[in-house]
Amino acid sequence: MKLIIATIKPFKLEEVREALTDIGVRGMMVTEIKGFGSQSGHTEIYRGAEYAVNFVPKVKLEIVVDSAMADQVVETITTTARTGKIGDGKIFVLDVAQAVRVRTGETNDDAL
Repeated sequence: MKLIIATIKPFKLEEVREALTDIGVRGMMVTEIKGFGSQSGHTEIYRGAEYAVNFVPKVKLEIVVDSAMADQVVETITTTARTGKIGDGKIFVLDVAQAVRVRTGETNDDAL
């Protein structure tokens, strides 16, 4: 099993969710986050005053899938979330040692 952690632009969330559902992803966790990478934040003007915004709003997706499906999920997120502009996000893939469905006690692939 693989844990896929992806950070994407918030306005891309619904499009990514639909694309992942279409390829068979049955669940994901979504968290609203703030962060910065290459863009290192930006400046905005509010009521005539300029101020620095050091953290940019992002959405973090956490998806656990069978190892055989991981590459397809990464490719789907990459193509769907891409705008071609700085700040499109990052994707990390990690190994998952164990998964348990709390309600039934099912483990590993059965828990997904």
